[in-house]
Amino acid sequence: MSYFGIGIENCKTGVNLGTLWRSAHAYGAAFIFVVGQRYHGQSSDTTKAWRQIPLYQYENFGKFHENIPHDCMLVGVETAAAAVPINKFFHPKRAVYILGAEDGGLSNAAKEKCHKLLILPGVWCLNVACAGTVGMYDRLIKRDKEAEIKFPPIK
Repeated sequence: MSYFGIGIENCKTGVNLGTLWRSAHAYGAAFIFVVGQRYHGQSSDTTKAWRQIPLYQYENFGKFHENIPHDCMLVGVETAAAAVPINKFFHPKRAVYILGAEDGGLSNAAKEKCHKLLILPGVWCLNVACAGTVGMYDRLIKRDKEAEIKFPPIK
């Protein structure tokens, strides 16, 4: 069985949260979360994903880290020398993806606790909700390709 959750540390705007929530709904996330709370409300979740996917809110990274599901890898999406490029990244069956705010990235505490760091291609950083959407899409298409290899279609 596999599942994943995705969230933002120190989310700057509600629009980013709402857009990530909407994408998480579209790409099959089990939950989303925020660590720290700098935003005030959100308006971009036009699909009302909140009815389908729970949002967990944590005061700080320590509280969040205490509550990561059992046997789940913490994957940071970050521009760092140790990060694996997404085209070479193998998504764990059970994962929690954490993104940093656009104006600061992931905290040092988050980077230190991540089992893996993942980097997206490009010269510039993406909007945090867009970066999360790219990561979820990559997970989805790689999962589907893996399923095709294991279970070829019947002709």
